[in-house]
Amino acid sequence: MDSHEKDVIMTEEQKKAILESGKDYFRKSIIPNHIKNLQKLNLKDFDINPFLINYLAAFLCGDVTPRSLAKALVYPRILGTSLNTSFGQNIQIFISQLAEIAGCASGIEGIDIEFVDALDGRKKYCQCKAGPQTINKDDVDTILGHFKRLIGKARLDRIPLQFDDMIVGVLYGERISANYKTIATTYPVYCGAEFWEHLTGDKDFYHQLAKVFGEVVEEDGIDGSCLILQKVEEISREIIEKGGL
Repeated sequence: MDSHEKDVIMTEEQKKAILESGKDYFRKSIIPNHIKNLQKLNLKDFDINPFLINYLAAFLCGDVTPRSLAKALVYPRILGTSLNTSFGQNIQIFISQLAEIAGCASGIEGIDIEFVDALDGRKKYCQCKAGPQTINKDDVDTILGHFKRLIGKARLDRIPLQFDDMIVGVLYGERISANYKTIATTYPVYCGAEFWEHLTGDKDFYHQLAKVFGEVVEEDGIDGSCLILQKVEEISREIIEKGGL
């Protein structure tokens, strides 16, 4: 795609393609890893707090049977920690797909995508991040360094660049962390629905994308509840064999 084709606001066809790529991302990158992480779980993989586990089992199930203890261990891991880790580790795959489909891949070091902002019509140079808590202090310095080098390049190449043309796009969330707020004192940080609206011009696109991620499970006939209950039974048997927690 040439530079003229890149410098246009996103089309409806591109928006639909992003939604389909989101499904593909979950189908090929997220779901297989999620299931793999569930199936390989053993009792020894849990860092069990003996002061809390019985309380959590009773709070969740109303009793402290081995099965309830297993649920209190498995549910938080597979519905929270495991999936969040997998999503973060694989997010660059989705960003690459996004850049390819939208025709907005950047050849500039440290810039993930370039696109024409659907709201102000200016070209944006964007670093994409997974979520609102996913950078640390060192990442802040790295991001600012990339933008500083882009400013130098813009001067040499006579690129019409303003400070608010360099942005950080956070793919999901509503409230950004203190590290993002440090960046936001100089450069815009668009988070969640705000980012997707600037990219696509569609105020509801963020919610459409979130919805299609869930549709993959139904379309592919994945029975996650059955898989989780199988693992609960396995962990329960391990607890019984161990003589309790």
